Amino acid sequence: MELKEYQQKTLTQVRLYLEALSEFREKSEHAVAFLGPDMAIDFPAKAWERVGLGGYRSRKNGLGEWLPNFCLKIPTGGGKTLLATKVIDLVQTTYLKRHTGLVLWVVPTTQIYRQTIKNLRDHDHPYRQHLDIASGGRTAILEKTDRFTSEDVNENLVVMMLMLPSASRQNKETLKVFRDSGGFAEFFPSDDDADGHARLLEQFPNLDCFDDESSFFPRQAKTSLGNTLRMLSPIIILDEGHKAYSETAQGTLRGFNPVMIVELSATPLEKSNVLVDIKGAELNREEMIKLDLHITNKASIDWKDTLLSSIERRDLLEQKAREYEANTGQVIRPICLIQVERTGRDQRGSRFIHAEDAREYLTRIRGVPENQVAVKSSEKDDIEGIDLLSRDCPVRYIITKQALQEGWDCSFAYVLTLLTNPASKNNLTQLVGRILRQPFAQKTGIRELDESYVFCSQQKAANLLANITAGFGVEGLGDLTTRIVTDETPEEGVETQSERIVELRERFKHLAGTIYLPVFVVRDGPGWRQTNYEVDILGNIDWKRMKWGSLKSLTLSATEDKDIEMKVGLGDSTFNLAKLGGLKKLKEGGLTLDYVFAVRHLNDIVPNPWVAYDACKQLFGYLLAKYDLKAVTNNLVFILEELRKHVEREKDRLAEEVFRKLVNDGDLRFLLLKSIKEARLPNHIIVNKLSRTLNCSDGQPLQKNLFDFVPEEDFNSMEQSVAWYLEEQGKLLWWYRNISRQDYSIQGWRKHRIYPDFIFTEIDEVDELNCDKVFVVETKGLHLKNEDTGYKEKVFALCNQLAEEKSWDELKLEFPDRRVVFKVIFEDEWQKRINELFAGEHEYRET
Repeated sequence: MELKEYQQKTLTQVRLYLEALSEFREKSEHAVAFLGPDMAIDFPAKAWERVGLGGYRSRKNGLGEWLPNFCLKIPTGGGKTLLATKVIDLVQTTYLKRHTGLVLWVVPTTQIYRQTIKNLRDHDHPYRQHLDIASGGRTAILEKTDRFTSEDVNENLVVMMLMLPSASRQNKETLKVFRDSGGFAEFFPSDDDADGHARLLEQFPNLDCFDDESSFFPRQAKTSLGNTLRMLSPIIILDEGHKAYSETAQGTLRGFNPVMIVELSATPLEKSNVLVDIKGAELNREEMIKLDLHITNKASIDWKDTLLSSIERRDLLEQKAREYEANTGQVIRPICLIQVERTGRDQRGSRFIHAEDAREYLTRIRGVPENQVAVKSSEKDDIEGIDLLSRDCPVRYIITKQALQEGWDCSFAYVLTLLTNPASKNNLTQLVGRILRQPFAQKTGIRELDESYVFCSQQKAANLLANITAGFGVEGLGDLTTRIVTDETPEEGVETQSERIVELRERFKHLAGTIYLPVFVVRDGPGWRQTNYEVDILGNIDWKRMKWGSLKSLTLSATEDKDIEMKVGLGDSTFNLAKLGGLKKLKEGGLTLDYVFAVRHLNDIVPNPWVAYDACKQLFGYLLAKYDLKAVTNNLVFILEELRKHVEREKDRLAEEVFRKLVNDGDLRFLLLKSIKEARLPNHIIVNKLSRTLNCSDGQPLQKNLFDFVPEEDFNSMEQSVAWYLEEQGKLLWWYRNISRQDYSIQGWRKHRIYPDFIFTEIDEVDELNCDKVFVVETKGLHLKNEDTGYKEKVFALCNQLAEEKSWDELKLEFPDRRVVFKVIFEDEWQKRINELFAGEHEYRET
């Protein structure tokens, strides 16, 4: 699964903090070793300062050790769980320098618990695959009722799921976690080993004991799960961390003696150490959420009218979804969530709207098939165990009272219908987040399928908007409240009550239809078509030309392990081993290595599994010629990490060769073609009526953007600064904020198109109404200065080279004899680079 830009930003920040953490922890350990324990420094706080953050709240674990703790503030729908699996890998490799050990994954509700453990146990789910990469396939997902041994923890990455109440010592039912249990006796000295217990308690003084210190008999630690966890120094992943800040919860969590606590929250408390703060606009830019959110507040007092409008909306969405499937092959089955007032078996017949009332209206009056209607309540759960995203799932309506308020996740949910009394508390604040996730985290390009809908009746407008706005806040999307609109059903292609069309600025209207830029196109018979990555680039890679280079001479660790046995076939038994996780403990106590397991970790890079299998077999052949089987197996995590990086680099190298050969052969050209959508800038834009316009830094209106109105939400802080600076340039004619996945883009030799951030022009000295040069600029924060940036620089350099080779005048187009310059600029140098562009101090062949 390819990470979004904000997810890369998150992991980069985590990695920088962990690197600083390792450095200062080492300094603290040296100080303690030479000068004594009183010289230990608060290394988590020092590392916090190193990465440029302030206001760190220091904490200690149950042993009195400094406890690194930080929070990832990620809005709902932003992939918190995926990021957590990646953070576990980073903590293990960067900070703890290990691949095994214990992780406590703590969640607040049953719904989140069930959903998380289901995904973590699914070997085909990205969450589990990331954990398997981190552990080399030795991942064990446990619950508090499962027993495990010290060997399990030493040889595997053990992830134990816990409910937040289970971590609370004040919760009567869950005191089982801290009760003596024979299942963990091997972690403790024998009952008659008083000296052993004394040494253990000296090392872990916060263990629960049978007798207190004033007792005549020696203290003996309880062989409980709670005590076992305390001795294993776990990493704690705290989902919905803002719900765990009671003194009891915090005391118990720190009492597990963790080496680190990582919080995940859309709305962290002030007490949290927020390391990363992702805004809703970043999710929206990456197509993670369905916006706008449309509210229809019916005037009718009959709840059936509200439900009927919801049915009609859902039916329209299904029609659009079928058209989308016919064109793309991707299935979306829009679901309507219906909130009623009662669901209990004995509660029907009162003046309150019951789940069965809604079900009967749907099935008997509106003719909806019974298998398309489900009830989700504390007593009845028709969707338990059902994969709502499956192509074969029939469910289109889910009726609930409050069972879907938190932790429930289905991106096919588009419509929320409130059949509750307008004066009652309808929990809209919690429910609204259930319909915001975009299916497959990818916009469809069909407006109806890229937005979400709420239907209600006779709600007070101010209260309704306040509740939904609060709901956005709860989901961490408070910066997107301008995308909440009250309207009726919009007609396709026309301005709606929630949107308005913004035309080109008056002084630039003469440019309408003439603003387009060169793109890479492929010869198609007598004409040209836009480049298709899968067909034209990936499909032409000769994988036999992949080089192994330094990978052949990998240096492996000499750590010894148990005897092992290798499986190299592609039979059913081997595939079953892959499903079990690649490394499987045999009855004799050995381990088995499976090539197919390695192949599974390349399937997002190499489209042909047979090619991936041959690559794995070849690499392991090189390694087994140098090392014995034990060494290769013991280093599997390291080998897989290096293999993935190497194959990714080789794929890019071979793809670039294919791309450049097509260019050299004349089958791929950099041309100006009006017929290519990705080449054109728009003649008008559609903006939300409630959006705020971006103004200059002094509050004055912008003057040089192509359009009078520029939505502020389309800019991050760096992009705002660039826009303000452009406005001040005397040589600037106009500028435009190029919208990702919507406007001008360039297809290079990697899968994803490049969407530059800004397009701006320099005034023609002869004709002040036209431009002399066009600049296409990609801005990058320092946290994104990586291999992807180097790739974009290379693509831009090729664009500059090809743009120079033929003047636009030869193509008889509306931009005669103009130059186009492509440039990547970074956060620490953007003013200097923009000055150079306007001064002509740039090389067209380099970026």
